[in-house]
Amino acid sequence: MSSQMPEFKLETNDLYIEETFTDRRVGSIRRLQPVTADGQPDASRPVLFVGQTQILTPMGALPLNFEIPAATLREALDQFPAEAQKALEETARELQEMRREQASSIVVPEAGMGGLGGAGGRPGGRIQLR
Repeated sequence: MSSQMPEFKLETNDLYIEETFTDRRVGSIRRLQPVTADGQPDASRPVLFVGQTQILTPMGALPLNFEIPAATLREALDQFPAEAQKALEETARELQEMRREQASSIVVPEAGMGGLGGAGGRPGGRIQLR
């Protein structure tokens, strides 16, 4: 096997058993309970909660996944709306940044080229990404 191939080995000290709670409308909460390599509960690590929902955009469904800082399912349910809103705002900021980066990489002709070259211009017009 090539040395550039990834190694697919699970971290035996970082295992979780997963439960999913959903209202089948708005979203779901995953509860990740830490376990040892033999499947027994691992009380030395905290339970994690992860929220999942999606919003519809003109380009299709946009999935949102976000951690919920909670100790119980009830707390996670109560915090779901605020954490989903934060995830949406962060995703919107990331999309805006991607748009700005894309807009700043517009193709422009080299200064003084007077067009694309050819008749009357320098041959072989060079295009640069800025």
